[in-house]
Amino acid sequence: MSNLILLESSWWIPFYGLAGAALALPWATGWVKRSGPRPAAYLNILLTLVALVHGLWVLRQVWGHAPYIVDYPWFRVADLDLFLSLEISPLTMGAVVWISGLSLLAQIYALGYLDKDWGLGRFSALMGFFEGALTGIAMSDSLFLSYALLEMLTLSTYLLVGFWYAQPLVVTAARDAFLTKRVGDLLLLMGVVTVSNFSGTLTFSGLRDWAATASLDPTWAALMGLALMAGPLGKCAQFPLHLWLDEAMEGPNPASIMRNSVVVACGAFVLIKLQPLLALSPITDGFLVTIGTITAIGGSLVALAQIDIKRTFSYSTSAYLGLVFVAVGMQQPDLALELLLMHGLAKALLFTGVGSIIYTTATQNLTELGGLRSRMPATVTAFAVGSLGMVALLPLGCFWTMARLALVYSVLQPALVGVLLLVNGLTTLNLMRVFGLVFQGSPQPKTRRAPEVGWLMALPMGILAVQTLLMPWLFWHWQLYPAWIPELKLMAVLLVVSGALGAGLGGWLYWGGKRMLRLPWPELQNLLAYDFYTGQLYQSLVVQPISSLSRGLEWLDRHWVDGLVNGVGLAFLFSGETLKYTLSGRMQLYVLLILIGVVVVVAWLMRSPLPGLV
Repeated sequence: MSNLILLESSWWIPFYGLAGAALALPWATGWVKRSGPRPAAYLNILLTLVALVHGLWVLRQVWGHAPYIVDYPWFRVADLDLFLSLEISPLTMGAVVWISGLSLLAQIYALGYLDKDWGLGRFSALMGFFEGALTGIAMSDSLFLSYALLEMLTLSTYLLVGFWYAQPLVVTAARDAFLTKRVGDLLLLMGVVTVSNFSGTLTFSGLRDWAATASLDPTWAALMGLALMAGPLGKCAQFPLHLWLDEAMEGPNPASIMRNSVVVACGAFVLIKLQPLLALSPITDGFLVTIGTITAIGGSLVALAQIDIKRTFSYSTSAYLGLVFVAVGMQQPDLALELLLMHGLAKALLFTGVGSIIYTTATQNLTELGGLRSRMPATVTAFAVGSLGMVALLPLGCFWTMARLALVYSVLQPALVGVLLLVNGLTTLNLMRVFGLVFQGSPQPKTRRAPEVGWLMALPMGILAVQTLLMPWLFWHWQLYPAWIPELKLMAVLLVVSGALGAGLGGWLYWGGKRMLRLPWPELQNLLAYDFYTGQLYQSLVVQPISSLSRGLEWLDRHWVDGLVNGVGLAFLFSGETLKYTLSGRMQLYVLLILIGVVVVVAWLMRSPLPGLV
């Protein structure tokens, strides 16, 4: 009975974050000023800790058990029944613990990073809102509820990216991020309506059962699948909806920790839940593999030419999420989930190191950094562990995931093994490049007096570093890794060789006495630095045509539609002004005119007899 009550109360977990956001409003809005903004941060940290403990408690109870579904009726009309369904299972509660834990560390980190920022209360409220939406997506068993929570993520992304709203560049970045995500959200809504019409249910468990026996027209199956994947496509910053993540780096770094590890992962988590529906059409699976491949290779290349340290890692995030899309398209959802977890931990650790560098040097420009290795030992250690956790290096987590993916691809689609090797090599090269430019070489003007960060920022770095190192051991302990078979050994050797080549090239170019800030070929540097001129292509192919069409429609509306309406109005006004002079106010004259009119009508009718009276 107590376990049942515990399971039934698990719906509280998303509301801890929302409650923290509500409690922080007095400080966020400036109603309370005398105490400073820190109490709002303390309240949110406390409630996030409660959510983490509650999630761990539920996870312990459901470990090894079948999923438990909790349904809450929300809206009923005619044949439409909408339920807010939650899935309580080891997978969902593990995701909740992961999200709550990273949110807790990011908020502690923010206490040090935003120590002198009076917007800390507003930031804490937004992080609570953020956390509530993320944990809700992790627990949701309803496609409708997941769509609503993804919309909350879009709103919170807009608010967090535009946190420093006094800067014009920040406002532009927040607007672009919001509008780019809205494109995917709109198509996802179309997919949700289509799925509801075809299947009669919107729960993920019900959709899995329906997809197992569904027989849809191939065209409808393809259109439905493409619409459903559009939402995660935007949330995961995949081509062609990938530019928002790069611009979102204008927001505070603690939010970037969550955005590059958890937010993109939640979008992919919804995609993985939709995998049985996407598998109904080979076109959708092929599209997932194609988009994922383009983003993985393109993002890895573009990252090599960025001089903003946050932007170079944002493109790396898009690249790894591209590998997740490929895994889903190849119907490997379990490996896709594992890659999300391993990448998320390593990327969160990297961004804590990036924030420490920005905080202590007041710059995120790689050309202004250097020589920090002896000045920031904790940051160097965190950055090194995060970098090693990102690539396929034995025995860390991404190695096992990539090796198993390569083994599967070698049987199903050998060309994708080359994609994995290329992305791993380019990622290693980029990490060596950033490490060399930031920590190696001679100190620059902004790094000569760069101290190590305080304990509020160092503590999350240390915890994430330990977790990144321990996670592969936990997977071994849980017996989630396969046996060490000869085919797996071959894939492991290939991955290690690709990483070694990338590391060797990066060390030769960026370590030691060399400091190559840009690629040796200006045309290639500009091509990659401007993301293959994707922004300019958007302007030429999308923005300008739509702007021209809007201006043309506005001219037609003003001169034709408004002119016609105004002309009719003027005609009636003129006739009314003219007819008012014919009114004398004499009742006898009005009766006479009516009588004359009746006589005229009767005479006309008698002249043209009605059919049937002839």
